[in-house]
Amino acid sequence: MTAIIFLFTLSLLGLCVYFFLQQAKFGKLPSGERLFRIEQSPNYKDGKFQNQSFTPDLAEDASYYGVIKEFIFNKNKRNKPSSIVPSKKTDLLNLDPNQNTLVWFGHASYFLQLDGKKILVDPVLSGAASPIIATTLSYPGTDVYSPAELPEIDYLFISHDHWDHLDYETMLALQPKIKKIVTGLGTGQHLEHWGFDASNIIEKDWHETEILDSGFSITATPARHFSGRSLTRNKALWVSFVLKTPTMTIYIGGDSGYDKHFAEIGTKYGPFDLAILECGQYDKSWKYIHMMPEEVVKASQDLNAKVFMPVHWAKFSLGNHAWDDPILRVNNEAKRLNINILHPMIGEEVNLKDSLTNFPEWWKGIN
Repeated sequence: MTAIIFLFTLSLLGLCVYFFLQQAKFGKLPSGERLFRIEQSPNYKDGKFQNQSFTPDLAEDASYYGVIKEFIFNKNKRNKPSSIVPSKKTDLLNLDPNQNTLVWFGHASYFLQLDGKKILVDPVLSGAASPIIATTLSYPGTDVYSPAELPEIDYLFISHDHWDHLDYETMLALQPKIKKIVTGLGTGQHLEHWGFDASNIIEKDWHETEILDSGFSITATPARHFSGRSLTRNKALWVSFVLKTPTMTIYIGGDSGYDKHFAEIGTKYGPFDLAILECGQYDKSWKYIHMMPEEVVKASQDLNAKVFMPVHWAKFSLGNHAWDDPILRVNNEAKRLNINILHPMIGEEVNLKDSLTNFPEWWKGIN
């Protein structure tokens, strides 16, 4: 009888997981002509996309058991801020059309107005960054903008399909405002499944370029990471971007561990007026897929960037470090090496034609 009850419980649990994964927010795996194109990619081997360098999920001395144990029993006491994160509010609907502007939404989401075009990167505005909402709630004070407060978007760039970069609820809310989407190979299958017009989706392999308009181009470039919204990984490509406008060249980093691709991109496409690089949710146990803060500064040097901006922090806790550890360490390293760093407050308007280094260290005093 005990064995029967166990098997019944196991089967019921399996059914629950199966039906949970059938929800629209999990997207769809590539198929048909899209899958055929993917299979022709030099970066797709053995049924999945590959990094340029060998990239294990965990470091050699780490285990999934150890990682889970640390998160449960050795949780960093400052993993989340104990008080409200300060922010500002910029009226994005009434910006000076002649101004080149950046507004960070926290974590890896931000808005750019460049030479008259309105651009959005990896928007997550729903207040959570996982399929189980309660596990990744945003910090109090960081949800400054709703999709309704964003203007029409000329170009939406999606670096990869992870939940903290591609949010189902946000995408549905923004759908009427988005003119064109540029992303890596395979991610378009999710978007079509959610009702986006295939003719408005541009999918690129590494080093492929799309001319967006006169003076505007976007090139998908390598990153060292992975993809997947459920149990299957690496069926869609993770990318960084090189964005060229009539007056600026910007590197949009997505998620990436440190590797040779930063120097290669710097040599081929640089120098950059601004490099936007992930800095946060790192750990020694997964050092190959997320950079440590000191490596972020090195990456900015490799890219030959005039100034860099660290993102991927200050909104969600996906790693086990103190919430402000990313900015403390990256800022200290940038100061040590005399590297220009941009660290605006969430929601703060940044005029990209002005000096990019006169920003206060706003995180100080928040526990």
